[in-house]
Amino acid sequence: MPYELLRDVLMRIEASEVTWPTRKIVVSCASVCRNWREIMKELVKTLEISGNLTFPISLKQPGPRHSLLQCYIKRNCNNQTYYLYLGLNQSSNEDGKFLLAARKCRRPTCTDYIISLTVDDVSKGSNTYIGKLRSNFLGTKFAIYDSQPPNVGAKFTKSCSTRLMNAKQISHWVSTSNYPIAHISYELNVLGFRGPRRMQCIIDAIPTSSSELGGVALMQTKFLHSNLDTFPSLPFFKSKSTCTKSSQFGPLSSLRDGMLVLKNKALRWHDQL
Repeated sequence: MPYELLRDVLMRIEASEVTWPTRKIVVSCASVCRNWREIMKELVKTLEISGNLTFPISLKQPGPRHSLLQCYIKRNCNNQTYYLYLGLNQSSNEDGKFLLAARKCRRPTCTDYIISLTVDDVSKGSNTYIGKLRSNFLGTKFAIYDSQPPNVGAKFTKSCSTRLMNAKQISHWVSTSNYPIAHISYELNVLGFRGPRRMQCIIDAIPTSSSELGGVALMQTKFLHSNLDTFPSLPFFKSKSTCTKSSQFGPLSSLRDGMLVLKNKALRWHDQL
C-alpha cells in the first residue's frame, strides 16, 4: 500500500475512534513495518505539532497554532453534568469524540466543577480526576485548577474527599492537590447579564513569549500519578520549569507579569438589530 494512502487510512481511523487508544494498540501498529512506524510517530506527537488529540494528556497541551479544534458541550440537567466532545462533523453535533466530563457542585460561597476523564465516576476521589473549575458566588470570576503541577515550583492547595470502599461503611480519605493554572474574569456592562461582557483570561503556566514567533510553550507530556497509567501518553519533549504564584480568584492585575493574557474582541452591537 502506498505511504500516502496508508497514512490517510490511519488518520481517518484515529479521528473516528470514540475512545482513547491504549499503549498496546499504538505499539502494535508501530511494529507492523517501517511505514506504519513512521505514521504512528506523527500521530503521537504533541498536540501543538500534530494537531491531533490522540492521548488524554493532549488535553493539557497547547493547541495547534494554525488550525482550530472544534468542540461542543452537552449538558445533562438531571445530574448537573457537562460533557465535552471533539466535533468530527462540522455540520452536526451528534457525532463526536468524548474528551472530558464535569459535574457541578454548589458550595456556600462558590461553585466547583469537578473535571474527570470518564463519564462513570466524576469525583475528586476518582482515579480519573484531573482538575476542577471554581466560580465565585456571582459567576464573574473563575479559577482553573490542575490535579498535577504544571511545573516543579507551582503552589498547591490540598483538599480531602471521602468515598465508600466495597460495601462497607468505611471512610477513605483521598488527599487531592490543586494547582492553579488559569484565571478568568468577566466584566459586566450597564445592562447586566443580558448584554455582551468583556472577558479576560490569564494562563499562569504559559509565558507571553510562547505566543511570539519561535516561542515554545510549556506543556505536560505525561501524567505524574500512577493511578492514571491506564490512560497512556508518550513523552517526546521535556520542558523547563518556572515558579508561579497566584490567588484563588485574583486580583488578575497582579498576575499579568510574564503570563499569557487572552482577551475577547471589542464588544459592539449588531448594526442591523
